[in-house]
Amino acid sequence: MLLERLPATLLLTGTAFILSLVCGTALGTIAGTRAGKWSDTFFTIVSLLLYALPVFWLGLMLVLLFSVQLNWLPPFGYATIGVEMTTWQRIADIAQHMVLPTLSLAAVYLAIYARLMRSSIIEVKQQDFIKTARAKGVTESQIVMRHLLRNAILPVITVAGMQAGAVVGGAVVVETVFAWPGLGRLIYDAVLQRDYPVMQGIFLVMSVVVIGLNLLTEAVYRMVDPRISVGSVK
Repeated sequence: MLLERLPATLLLTGTAFILSLVCGTALGTIAGTRAGKWSDTFFTIVSLLLYALPVFWLGLMLVLLFSVQLNWLPPFGYATIGVEMTTWQRIADIAQHMVLPTLSLAAVYLAIYARLMRSSIIEVKQQDFIKTARAKGVTESQIVMRHLLRNAILPVITVAGMQAGAVVGGAVVVETVFAWPGLGRLIYDAVLQRDYPVMQGIFLVMSVVVIGLNLLTEAVYRMVDPRISVGSVK
């Protein structure tokens, strides 16, 4: 049962995690480099709104808008049942079913990463090496990509690694709302039926996934900040 449900959960949570990290970092970078301007205010308001919205309410509103009113996306499920498809049609169908649950799950974490990245960008901008780069005539885009972004993203990576388990745990609500056939939906059914062996198995699998994600975070941290690798060797 766990092996059947695990791929769906990893697909949903992995996509939502990457989407929230990439978009949150991008929005935070734009807001931080334009601190005090209208774009900074706009992204700050959007981040606070996304952070304040409950995940289940946001999911239901997305269903009402994009599925019921506009009829653009499927509201529930993992894939269309009872229709013969080619491999690419199957992938496209699953991708369409993933849009709404992925957006619902990624919204809160996107807001967190955006706010954290903005604060880190503003702090790093005041460092001496940024001022030295500007004094040498380095273009602003090169300063952002080579110096500012690489140093400011370290706190975001740290928080993202700690919250990777929260993304997996948050999938319980999203999978229940969208009838997504993953571990979250399975644990919800197991709680209602008091199926304790299934619950224990799910907790064990989630623990292993969280540990693996934390180890991956450590590896990424060493790639971004070479000083960690040098310190560990010494």
